[in-house]
Amino acid sequence: MTYKAFLIKYAEIAIKGKNRYLFEDALVSQMNHALKKVDGTFHIRKEQGRIYVEMEGEYDYDGAVEALQHVFGIVGICPVVLLEDEGFDALAGEVIRYIDEVYPDKHFTFKVNARRARKNYPLESMEINAQMGERILEAFPETSVDVHKPQVMFNIEIRNQINVYSTVIPGPGGMPVGTNGKAMLLLSGGIDSPVAGYMIAKRGVTIDATYFHAPPYTSERAKQKVVDLAKIISKYTGPINLHVVNFTDIQLYIYEQCPHEELTIIMRRYMMKLAEHFAKENKCLGLITGESIGQVASQTMQSLAATNEVCTMPVYRPLIGFDKQEIVEISEKIDAYETSILPYEDCCTIFVAKHPVTKPSLNVIHNDERKLSEKIDALMQEAIDTVEVIHIEA
Repeated sequence: MTYKAFLIKYAEIAIKGKNRYLFEDALVSQMNHALKKVDGTFHIRKEQGRIYVEMEGEYDYDGAVEALQHVFGIVGICPVVLLEDEGFDALAGEVIRYIDEVYPDKHFTFKVNARRARKNYPLESMEINAQMGERILEAFPETSVDVHKPQVMFNIEIRNQINVYSTVIPGPGGMPVGTNGKAMLLLSGGIDSPVAGYMIAKRGVTIDATYFHAPPYTSERAKQKVVDLAKIISKYTGPINLHVVNFTDIQLYIYEQCPHEELTIIMRRYMMKLAEHFAKENKCLGLITGESIGQVASQTMQSLAATNEVCTMPVYRPLIGFDKQEIVEISEKIDAYETSILPYEDCCTIFVAKHPVTKPSLNVIHNDERKLSEKIDALMQEAIDTVEVIHIEA
């Protein structure tokens, strides 16, 4: 069957009270953006707490569904038939025609779920359920009714137009991107940080990203891997400005001046400072990392406190209590995993100490960082001045 419309379902937006229209408008904007690259002509409209996508002529059905499945705020995409109200007999005929076309095999159990949003319709919801169920059984005696666990649910919504649908394709949920500010993601080539960016964007936050590159210790392939990961998550987050920071000289200087067991923590502190600089420059309201308590030496409670100390804006860590397998499952769900595990080194793994400190003392860290005072400010400024910004869009 060629559908000419989708009914879009959302969840949290419905409880936003007087601000609800702002969230709906943001969702419509994100949907328009997602459908731009899909073959076909699409028109999106709001009506009585519903959002519809209507299509003109031929279009790419699978492409449209896939695009909408990447729009945060959508919980269901329903291929729907929109009918004018021409009486119950005409409606029953259209429902029979719909079933005959959509379900070649009629051996299924069903339930009719009517909702009378327009109260001037002559039949109440329960009457529609009973009478429509009777018509379906007469037309297709091989079907049967199961009101508890039906194989097919026929939804009939009586609105300005009558909505008939039986398929609800899951959306990603969450809130529309752009409704909850902007944050800077510290994006590496690993599994965790792309998932962290995805999860924060799911709550309506616009994402930019910072990647620390260390040539010649990290290759162009490692950089391209990060660009590819940014492109994958941008399917959900929208366009991302990726800040590629040359971190080599800073890392080497820390390596020369500081105890090796503290390298990771001290490098991480300077990464946070640089990421925060670009975050403020881009009017972000916080930083995002993929850290999880205890996963590695730099992610113990003491280590996280040491890196937090250099930040003046909030640091959001959506994976903080996740097991690695839970993170991997989300990475696979968003199609980032296979790219994340490509064997290209990142700047952190090159300078890892054999025995990194797991419970760093801030007093010791402060004393060791004083050894950097001669050149670190100039090196930081050079990293800022030479940053490469790549605009990434799926």
